[in-house]
Amino acid sequence: MLKLFNFTSMKKLLLLLTLFFSLSFFAQNEVKITSKKCISKKGYHLKLVKVFDDSRCPQDVTCIWAGEVLVVVSVYNDKKFIEDKTITFNAKNQEENKLWFSKYYSKKIKFVGFGPARKEGVVTKLKNQFIRISFEN
Repeated sequence: MLKLFNFTSMKKLLLLLTLFFSLSFFAQNEVKITSKKCISKKGYHLKLVKVFDDSRCPQDVTCIWAGEVLVVVSVYNDKKFIEDKTITFNAKNQEENKLWFSKYYSKKIKFVGFGPARKEGVVTKLKNQFIRISFEN
């Protein structure tokens, strides 16, 4: 009789399946909202439209004030435009931002932030900027 799988092959398959499911579990604990976000699906979808007034302290620079960044986010529901929202990311309004974003996600939000970090003398294009939302497990 021909064996399709031996014990070693089964262990490897089980390890690969475990790795696949654990990676997909962790991938669902974070969302990045970008300017490239596809809005062709059903339900709510958010898209980063504009970044302005970025006064955040660049990496490797000592600043008196941490700064802030203002962004515009478009909200769509079932491909239909709902609203544009101006959001300020700074040290003071983390809870306010979590509350606003929680209207569009069913999981409890742990953190909302903007990236990437600024670098002295470097202009980051909109296509490389993002809003990161982390969810609690």
